[in-house]
This record gives sequence, structure tokens and C-alpha cells, in this order.
Amino acid sequence: MRHIYSCIDIGSDSIKIVVCELYHERYNLLATATIKSKGIKKGLITDVNEAKNCVKKGFEQIESMLGFKIKKVIAIIPSYFAEFTMIKGEIDIKGEKITGEDIVKVLQTAMKNHLDDTKEMVTIIPIDFGLDNEVTTEPLGKVSTVLKTRGILATAPRKNIYSVVNLLNALGIEVIDISFGAIGDINTFMDDNVVNTISAVVNIGSEKTEVSLYNKGIIVKHGIVNMGSKSVDHDIAYMYKVNMETSRELKEKFALTQKSSSSLNEFKEAKNKDGEIIKINQYELSEIVISRLDEILSLVNQELNTLTSHKPNFIFITGGITNMINFQQICREKLGKCAIIGSVNLIGLRNNKFSSAIGNIIYFVNKLKLKGKDYSMISNDEMEVLSTPRKNTNDSMLGKVFGYFFGE
Repeated sequence: MRHIYSCIDIGSDSIKIVVCELYHERYNLLATATIKSKGIKKGLITDVNEAKNCVKKGFEQIESMLGFKIKKVIAIIPSYFAEFTMIKGEIDIKGEKITGEDIVKVLQTAMKNHLDDTKEMVTIIPIDFGLDNEVTTEPLGKVSTVLKTRGILATAPRKNIYSVVNLLNALGIEVIDISFGAIGDINTFMDDNVVNTISAVVNIGSEKTEVSLYNKGIIVKHGIVNMGSKSVDHDIAYMYKVNMETSRELKEKFALTQKSSSSLNEFKEAKNKDGEIIKINQYELSEIVISRLDEILSLVNQELNTLTSHKPNFIFITGGITNMINFQQICREKLGKCAIIGSVNLIGLRNNKFSSAIGNIIYFVNKLKLKGKDYSMISNDEMEVLSTPRKNTNDSMLGKVFGYFFGE
């Protein structure tokens, strides 16, 4: 079986879909799609029909690359009012060795009495498992008369979940698993240094910034700052009387996040809303961008201080805006030397806006391994399509990336 996994991240600014293959313990990119969002505000679906049309376009792009429809996905759901609760459970082991079913059962036991009528389980993140003579993170196949567990139960309001699941189901897409973007982010940036420390991830989205705290790589607290990269776009649009598309282009292609690197002698022409051609100075533009970023990062710092009294060892910054030049410098000025721009380490994909989707594929696969399960999101017939050389794929992600890895 070839192991193919897909994840969708429905954001306020864009809808991202990622399809990867796990091959020899390495994730290889097969296809991505990014569609401008409509009908979505601050991660919540406000117009079902507009949102559905955007999601449909994204899956059509993926189909054009792969040659078949994606019918199963991991879905990232909104994290508003998410809660993370420590839970414990214990069961007796009746067989000789611990099975995947035993692991599922002990997690279910731990979850009991922790849900009410307004909340739904999103996932349980195991911290460790207690056996007769040891504590481990990998209990499968080990001998013990009891199995104990400690974990973090992640929950969300039902409407957060059902709005996304119902939208995808209406398009014929089966949701195999749900998760939060913050769980994906830490799995994207996890390394040996993070595993034994207190860390944080700051995901600067379009209309909101998520601040998440982790202990040994496991999320324990989460907060939201209701400001994001679109706030920068609005400032530029207001100051120069340009539309939002022009504003974003100026931010991404001309502005800098460090005054000392910007130039008083460099100008870029743009058309304002009155149809006039104006000249925009790089130094002045950068001042506008830096001023708003200072405010966002100051609010992030306040949120971190609310979440914990301990300074995190690492603060990973992610989101599409982090691709701006010198972004790490401004982060370190506001958050300290522990601030690091997260890096998506996947051949063919370097943009941080995909960090949540990629990380949740990794998280999903890790859950399968914990329970000893083998699973793929595409059928044998669809795998046959992937294994067969296709014509006219030179311009597609499949032609460039899949062929690169497998010589087809």
C-alpha cells in the first residue's frame, strides 16, 4: 500500500489543500492548492455557498494535478473557544500484549465525564502510558497487566466542527479526522530540542493571530489575538488610498520589516483609487508596516504572559507574512532571542502558510503508528493512476515533484 494523505486548512484569506505521500519515513509533496477565500471571516464560515464554491475550486485544482478526485481529508477546524484539559485513564489488560484496541480503550476511558452538551472532542494527545514496570510513549506490543494513560483532551464548540464537516460532506468529501491548526504547527516544527522544553507557536493569520503554548511538544494552552496580516494591508490602503490587492502587493514585494534596511531613495509606482499614479517611498511604507507589526507582536507578548509565567525556550513564528524579508529581526526585538521563524521543510514547499496542514498530516500518521494501524486516503485504483506516467504533466506539481522522486 502506498500511503497518501490530504489535509485542508480553511482560512479567512485563503483555503489551502495539501496532499503528501509518506515514503520510507519521509513526506513527499504530491500536490497543493491555494484558493482565495470568500464567505469566511476570522476562520469561521459566514456564507456557506461562497465558501463551498471556493473549496470546490481547490479540490478541482488538486484533481487536475493528480488525475483523480480527493475524497477523504483531514480537516482543520476553527480554534475559537478551544479547551485543553489534562485527563487520566486506566484499564486492565486481558491479553498477553497491549494492542491498538487497548490503547483506544484507555484513551476513551480517560475521556469519560469530560464533555458536556456544548463541546465536542477534537482529539486526545497522549502524554505517556503507564505499564506494570515502566512509563512509555509507545506501549503497543508490550506486556503488562494494566495500561494507564495521561493525555490532553482537546475540545471545541460543536458549531466549529459541524460547519466545516457539513460543508465538506456536501461536496462529497469524507472527513477522516479533525484537528486544530496549532496542533499541526508544532508537529511541523518539532525537533529534538523542542521535545523536552516549553515552547510556543505564533501563527499570524489574515484576521487573527493564534498563540499556542506547548510543554514537551504537547499543546496545553491557547489564545487568540484579533489582529493579523490584513491589519497591515488596511493601513497601507488607508495611507495611500489604494485597493487591498495593491496594498498586499506593496507589503509583500516592496516593504521591509527593518527601517535600517529600507531606502529613502527607492520608490514604487502604484495606482490609487482615484486612478492617479503615485510614487511610494520604501522607507515610509516600511514605517507603516513596522508600526502595525509592532502592535501585533506586543499583543502576542501580552498573550504569552497571560498563558504562562515561564519564558518559552522557543517561540516559533509562522503564517504567510513571515516570508517577508528580515521578519525574524522584528520578532526578536519584540519577543526576544528565542523567537524563530518556523521553517516548512518539505521539498517543493517552503511557504509557512502551509505549516498547519502539513503538520496535521504528520500528527495523523503518528496517531496511526501509536495504534499500529495502516491506512491511506486513496484507493488501489487511484494509486494505479499515480503510478502510471501521465502526459502533459510538465506544468503540474505532480509532474515536477512526483516525477522527481520516483523517476516517472
